[in-house]
Amino acid sequence: MKVGYRRVSTIDQNLDRQDLGGVERAFEEKVSGKNTERAALQDMLSFVREGDEVIVYSIDRLARDLRDLQAIIQTLTDKGVTISFISEKLTFSGHNDDAFSRLQLQLMGAFAEFERNIIRKRQAEGIAKAKARGVYKGRKKTVDTAKIITLKQQGKRVSDIASELGVSRMTVYRALEAAA
Repeated sequence: MKVGYRRVSTIDQNLDRQDLGGVERAFEEKVSGKNTERAALQDMLSFVREGDEVIVYSIDRLARDLRDLQAIIQTLTDKGVTISFISEKLTFSGHNDDAFSRLQLQLMGAFAEFERNIIRKRQAEGIAKAKARGVYKGRKKTVDTAKIITLKQQGKRVSDIASELGVSRMTVYRALEAAA
């Protein structure tokens, strides 16, 4: 079975650029590639079986960290799954251990990781300059701390508060800690 995996970093971006051709099943997500704890990625890794082929548009869509990239590919090839990257024209499988392809993978993965680090550095520099000018105030609050405190004083559990307000339990804990 041909299985596709597409990812963009934010919900504002679209997946149209990543044409995977004729895949029978596609796993898609709009989330940063900074770690492997991504729902669609984990679902895809669980779904594929021996003999399947995973198609990804480019290496940086699968992972932004070289170790993560290598681990994901190893997981797939250990299951007997082939993985192909359209943009780089690279294919990996448990049957074919091409040294040149591995080198290319490591170089492209290192570049993806480098690019991610440069983006984070530029972002931090921009935020620091905006703060110095008094322009940057941080992200707007999306949580009503007073409402959390009121619900907690009414005896509600943290998980119930989180469900009611549509936030994580950690957000509730942070709000309660900040108010204490």
